[in-house]
Amino acid sequence: MKSVVVTGSSTGIGWGAAKVLVDKGFRVFGSVRKAADGERLRREFGPAYVPLLFDVTDAAAVGKAAELVSAALAGETLFGLVNNAGIAVPGPLLYLPLEDFRRQLEVNLTGQLIVTQAFWPLLKGKTPGRIVMISSVSGRNAAPFVGAYSASKFGLEGFSEALRREAMAFGIDVIVVAPGAVATPIWDKAEALDVSPYAATPYAAALDKVRNFMITLGRRGFPPEHLGRTIHRALTVRRPKPRYTVAPDPLANFLAGALPKRLIDRLYAKRLGLMPEY
Repeated sequence: MKSVVVTGSSTGIGWGAAKVLVDKGFRVFGSVRKAADGERLRREFGPAYVPLLFDVTDAAAVGKAAELVSAALAGETLFGLVNNAGIAVPGPLLYLPLEDFRRQLEVNLTGQLIVTQAFWPLLKGKTPGRIVMISSVSGRNAAPFVGAYSASKFGLEGFSEALRREAMAFGIDVIVVAPGAVATPIWDKAEALDVSPYAATPYAAALDKVRNFMITLGRRGFPPEHLGRTIHRALTVRRPKPRYTVAPDPLANFLAGALPKRLIDRLYAKRLGLMPEY
């Protein structure tokens, strides 16, 4: 049975990847941060799902998990590593607490390096495994008030490109999957998002508009299994693309990248009321 490690498998895209891969006959080692989530997923997916308990920022815990996977593989090559775990820290950059910004980068960028360094030796073999990095459409086009998140995903895009070229020495491929809106529980959390820390800033009204827009957009997004199928494709097709964009509205995503940046700036400013008053 071919084996894949999926980080952040308790909900969302990680859950969708685990479900699709198990259904396709893979054994999935899925990382969770709570033991209860691991037990829930084991019951849901059956014996082909093996929970790993770690936070991607905890190098010691990740290293122990890699040892457990190595023992379970018994000399076989790990078929794939899906670096999915991540968080979104919203807020205007001019007022965002520095500790929040650091946490965003620690989880979404440094955490990916910690996991990759721990598991890449298991990907080496006669038939090398692949690494799939879960980025975002925000990794190429940034919106107001998710600057920290976009910074982490822009960084992950560069990280992945450099890693792909370095990993060629071992025959290991690195593929980026960049989702747009996905219908996951994160949007229910967004509904309860507390923007009161920024109530006294000039961005208060615009933040409310963005929050409501993101909730609506997310609930209309692709189901997690849709992303799971793209991840499965990236892991298994003979010649994968270096990057897969999976957006519910591909035209809007294309225009965001194709239109002049100054025009996009003005559209955001007009829609959110961010034009200067002078």
